Amino acid sequence: MTGEKIYVTRENIEVPPTLPADADTLPKNFLKRVAELGDRVAMRKKRFGIWQEYTWKQVYQRVHDMTLGLVSIGLQRGDKVALIGENDPEFYWAEIAVWSAGGVTTAIFTDANLQELGYVVDNSDAVYLFAHDQEQCDKALALKDKLPNVRKVIYWDDRGLWNYADDWLMCIDVLEAHGRDYAERHAGAFEKLIGEGHGEDIALFSYTSGTTSLPKGAMIKHRNLIYGNRHAISIAPTYPTDNYVSFSPLAWITEQSLGLTGHLVTGVTVNFPESPMTVQHDIREIAPSSLLFPSRIWENLASTMQMRINDSTWINRTLYRLFLPIAYRVEEFEDAGKSVPIHWRLLKALGDVAVFAPLRDKIGMSKMRHAYTSGSTLSPDQLRFFRAVGVSLKNLYGSTECQAHTLHYDGNIKMETVGAPCPGVEIKLGADNEVWVRSRAVFSGYYKDEEKTAKALDKDGFFHTGDAGFFDDDGHLIYLDRVSDMIELANGEKFSPQYIEGRLKFSPYIQDVMTVGGFDMHYVTAIVNINFDNVARWAEKNRLAFTTFVDLSQKQEVYDLIKREVERVNKTLPEAARVRKFVILHKAFDADENELTRTRKLRRRTLEQKYGEMLDAMYGNRDRVTVSAEVKYRDGRTGVVETAVRVCSV
Repeated sequence: MTGEKIYVTRENIEVPPTLPADADTLPKNFLKRVAELGDRVAMRKKRFGIWQEYTWKQVYQRVHDMTLGLVSIGLQRGDKVALIGENDPEFYWAEIAVWSAGGVTTAIFTDANLQELGYVVDNSDAVYLFAHDQEQCDKALALKDKLPNVRKVIYWDDRGLWNYADDWLMCIDVLEAHGRDYAERHAGAFEKLIGEGHGEDIALFSYTSGTTSLPKGAMIKHRNLIYGNRHAISIAPTYPTDNYVSFSPLAWITEQSLGLTGHLVTGVTVNFPESPMTVQHDIREIAPSSLLFPSRIWENLASTMQMRINDSTWINRTLYRLFLPIAYRVEEFEDAGKSVPIHWRLLKALGDVAVFAPLRDKIGMSKMRHAYTSGSTLSPDQLRFFRAVGVSLKNLYGSTECQAHTLHYDGNIKMETVGAPCPGVEIKLGADNEVWVRSRAVFSGYYKDEEKTAKALDKDGFFHTGDAGFFDDDGHLIYLDRVSDMIELANGEKFSPQYIEGRLKFSPYIQDVMTVGGFDMHYVTAIVNINFDNVARWAEKNRLAFTTFVDLSQKQEVYDLIKREVERVNKTLPEAARVRKFVILHKAFDADENELTRTRKLRRRTLEQKYGEMLDAMYGNRDRVTVSAEVKYRDGRTGVVETAVRVCSV
């Protein structure tokens, strides 16, 4: 052990030790919100450019009919139900309905391929599958022979499905009609089913991202979800008058905890964008008070904002360059816990009126109180940028197995950390500075995997996260990386690849990056993905002609551009951790090619193996390497394109 000290929050905030019997499950909380807020708007969905509203009473009726519809076609307490689709009201209703009937849900990433979908549905023993639309139904039909346990596939968007004759498919309207018929014969059945639930019942299986092995189904109880949400909202409270935008995938535990559970526990209004393509415009119309994005979306948003400033009028660029350093200076005072001198406050306020308030309005964050980033570490540079422009962005560090571990507290934010333990959460550091977590949100174990459960949960109830970190003198956790991913540098010190990568991704020209190094490799190298949109815009402004992504990525001028960004970051790193060579990849990392998880985390082992020839070239003093890439044409034909990728020394 490196330390037996258990770290808990220093704030005088308490989370109730027990849950009342009438609110120990999510459906029971749902009934309480319906009774309290009946005619108020529970959620909105933008359809065909128009926001459609649903009151709590209307949602109650839909959930009521779905629940009894599921019971009428054979769903029993303890049965598993899988769901795949975009964030929609129907997704929320279906999950609440399954829980109300005593079932267990498993949400699956919308872009899951056939293999991933088949694995999760089969591994979870799902007997029903809710599918969003024709695309998801087609996936299910392609797997029909491999999913003998699935009795029905229930879809809620019927576009393109009118002529499908397979009786394995069922429209959600038909399911609700069955529910209404069942209700006529069984008065009070819905409330009775909910009353039979208990906080110790399993609510969902949340599958891990699978960065090092096959995804595992973490068994999450109702009380785990409720406490996981309470841990966060006890220091970042939400109210029924607040607006929350549900955009992050529901297959991600953080969205289940802050989004769906938060909706049922606090009554916050949930808003669903029309599509991923319209989300930024839709957020601006709603101007939510709370929002959860994975770190990669915040990174992309920061790049977009910086490029928009670069493309704006000279006066806007001048004002931005004048006031941003002032805003950074104010953040430095606050980060150090010092009082901000009045002249700096006045200058910051002037900059807010002239530049930052209009900029926040453009991205829909004019009323934002609680903006969260989670998933993977967000660079301190990114966090500092958003807070400088007035977006109260907070690091939330958590896991599939425990939900929120640490969070930034208002008025006590340190950019280099992921915050302090949430109220009700205990953290201990084990061997190799591994973060161990104990709370009432800790999961019950992995479904059908007792061996890995025994390794993850110790006899004292601590979950061993596999993450490395340490606490500073103020009790803030500094997250390093996965223990298995830490790099031992030439001087014997260990260093975090994610830290280097986060600093590099603050550049608007870098979309993604993987750093590689080790004691036997003598120096650190990097494989870089350019941000095609931003680099293309830069190329056009600089009259640099190009044809394709591949062509642009290998231009000498682009290498020079990225080299300047690498040199900027190298100045902030220890000598042994500086990037000495890099290549610009001829394509973007792709989850469909198993290079990223569905939460957009790097699969390092896969990438190191796949691009091993590039790594050999960087460590073998070669100036370029020829790679082959498979391409698919619109007529279905495939071909192979060979590309010479440069190796650049820094």
